[in-house]
Amino acid sequence: METERFLALLRTDGDLLADVARRELDAEVPPCPGWRVRDVVNHTAEVYEHKLACIELKAKPEPWPPQWPADRDPLDWFADAQGRLLAVLTSTDPQTPAYTWWPDNQTVGFWVRRMAQETAVHRVDVQSAFDAVTQVDAELAVDGVDEVLTLMLAGDWSDEPVERVGDGERIEVKPGGQRWVVILNANSIEVASPDGAAVDGTVRGAPSDVLLWLWGRAGDDAVDLGGDLAAIRLLRERLAWATN
Repeated sequence: METERFLALLRTDGDLLADVARRELDAEVPPCPGWRVRDVVNHTAEVYEHKLACIELKAKPEPWPPQWPADRDPLDWFADAQGRLLAVLTSTDPQTPAYTWWPDNQTVGFWVRRMAQETAVHRVDVQSAFDAVTQVDAELAVDGVDEVLTLMLAGDWSDEPVERVGDGERIEVKPGGQRWVVILNANSIEVASPDGAAVDGTVRGAPSDVLLWLWGRAGDDAVDLGGDLAAIRLLRERLAWATN
């Protein structure tokens, strides 16, 4: 996706989040047990502040978070942080160096993508409090599936607190016309392009539904699950850990 498209969706989803949150800040958020709408708004504003610091400092902000004023209005804070983040991301070359948690991409462009994805998921969180969830943009959702699988799930799991990641289970993830194959090895997870080999399970559906399922924001009824359901459950458990 182009930078301008990410930024446009970051703005749109952020505005939707704030508009819906105004209905009732104390409403419970079903996908996030223990959280209310104000918690999602505060969290997202804090995330924006963190990324602004990552860009400004070009280093990991520590300590974090700072002590925010206890009486700060969540929606005012969100609007202020969103405005400043969009201003910086819009006026800064995506190739400008910035601190990120992904070693292979230490640029502002990483945060352009990540913040568009972050905002879309938290917009859904707020909407879910009022049973008013709308679809994530299909192009953004497909990109989000790639992000969560290749940046957050894939890699070496030998240091994670799980006795065994898997036994070679292969699960196809297919949002719309795109496809990935997740391979749960003993101590690692691979994400590969389809290679013609048989898979044990499949997760298919509209891009928005698959993305939200991967993030634990949609139930099994939102997607089409096929094959070995135990393998799919194992994938879902590993995703819950990777995206925590």
